[in-house]
Amino acid sequence: MGIELNIQTWNLLDKVDRNENDDRRMVYFAKASLYHWKKSPHSKPVNQQRGEWLISRIYATLKQGGKSLEHANTCMDITEEESLKDFDLAYAYECKARAFASLGDSEKMNDCFVKAKDFGEQIESEKDRKIFFNDLYKDPWYECLK
Repeated sequence: MGIELNIQTWNLLDKVDRNENDDRRMVYFAKASLYHWKKSPHSKPVNQQRGEWLISRIYATLKQGGKSLEHANTCMDITEEESLKDFDLAYAYECKARAFASLGDSEKMNDCFVKAKDFGEQIESEKDRKIFFNDLYKDPWYECLK
């Protein structure tokens, strides 16, 4: 169920002509996905970290910076507590950067963006590195990224 809700969240996130109902569903799906991952016997801290990242990304996309930053901070806390590296560390900084962008805080956004980029360059898997940089340069950056 967590996987299916994650897929539905991404379908809405990538939808070009989303409406308010789609936006609400996107938030609900992302939160429900995290809930189901937490209940799974196969759940690991990295699943929660990635779920928090997705919720942060949704709120940043919806320009709800406060909520985005709350989930970005939780994502980073899990990343640090679990000593997550590579792909997950780069994404933790990416979501903080995007949360600050949605708040209009260019200075903090830039600091986190540079860290995300630096850690992204260290991702071992070429495939994962490409995925990361594709996501990193996607909007929205709300005029903070030039």
